Amino acid sequence: MSGVKLFTVRGIAVKMHVTFPLILVWAAVQFGYLNQRGFSLSGAAFGIVITLLLFICVVIHELAHSLTATAMGFPVRDIVLLPLGGIAQMERMPERPGQEFLMAIAGPLSNVVIAVLLVVGGLLFGLDVRPRMDLARLGWKDTLPYLIATNLGLAVFNLIPAFPMDGGRVLRALLATVMPHARATALAVSVGQGLAWMLGLMGLLSGNFLWILIAFFVYAGAAQEGQLIHVKNVLQGLRVRQAFSRHALSLSPDDPVSRATDLTLESFQADFPVCDAEQLVGLLTHTDVLRALKQRRPDTPVREVMRTKFPTIGLDDGLFEAHRQMTEAGLDALPVMEGEQFLGLLTRRDVNEVYQLLSVSPELLTQRRGV
Repeated sequence: MSGVKLFTVRGIAVKMHVTFPLILVWAAVQFGYLNQRGFSLSGAAFGIVITLLLFICVVIHELAHSLTATAMGFPVRDIVLLPLGGIAQMERMPERPGQEFLMAIAGPLSNVVIAVLLVVGGLLFGLDVRPRMDLARLGWKDTLPYLIATNLGLAVFNLIPAFPMDGGRVLRALLATVMPHARATALAVSVGQGLAWMLGLMGLLSGNFLWILIAFFVYAGAAQEGQLIHVKNVLQGLRVRQAFSRHALSLSPDDPVSRATDLTLESFQADFPVCDAEQLVGLLTHTDVLRALKQRRPDTPVREVMRTKFPTIGLDDGLFEAHRQMTEAGLDALPVMEGEQFLGLLTRRDVNEVYQLLSVSPELLTQRRGV
């Protein structure tokens, strides 16, 4: 997930998604009209400032996850701030229950620590830390109580035992201590989706659209986590050598881009390795072909539009990990290499075909893994 880089903490880039300013607009409108006496510039400014302060707490929350993960050996690529919160994008998730528990609980605990520190600081300086219940009368003097209450609310909300919240991972980690990881995931997903149905029903009966939106978010997140684990379980133990396309068509750097379209129409292959003699020098994706045809001439040499930086995989790399690399790189195919020798392509279609086949006929797993 891309975004505008703001700063870096211990090698972890904190980015702002292009949609993030929408939450500031919402906050300005929401707090600007809070007192129901017309629009207030002071209220709008308060809404923007309090939202920015709140997102500092969100960054701390995500950094707590990220720094805990990196300390355990799980790299984090970046943290992206979205209108509805933050996402720490990890290269892989821990499967050992203890590690997942520590990583998941670190975020909510950071919000509790922030709230406690704000209370202590407020009391030391003689400030009022009691939250105001009348939202229509919120003002600058309520900044500290609002942040305290919101941080506690974030901790509680994130501990709801449902994916994609931290509570879903905490629940799975606890269940995984007494049952297999796949079974723990399935049970945690069921609990999360059940809670989503209840929340959605409550929102429907009360007319609370926000609850319905959160319910949809929770249900979809739980389903996505369940699907991811199912794919991983099916592909676990399989290697690239068991799925890749050995006879992939290739292009020369001097070929025109139109050659790629001809080969696609003849073979339905959409992505092409670019080889100079026996050496792999580039990758021309379907997206690159379309962009070249739109912005250049069909006789443009492939070398001018091909990619020269892309990941490659080996024969003995795990199929699930290769699929993950493909997704992270935003590609539909990865070159398969043995040393400096190009052997073929692993495409998203190859992975999907293996997954669908083994999903329908699980008894083939043992045979396939023995290849």
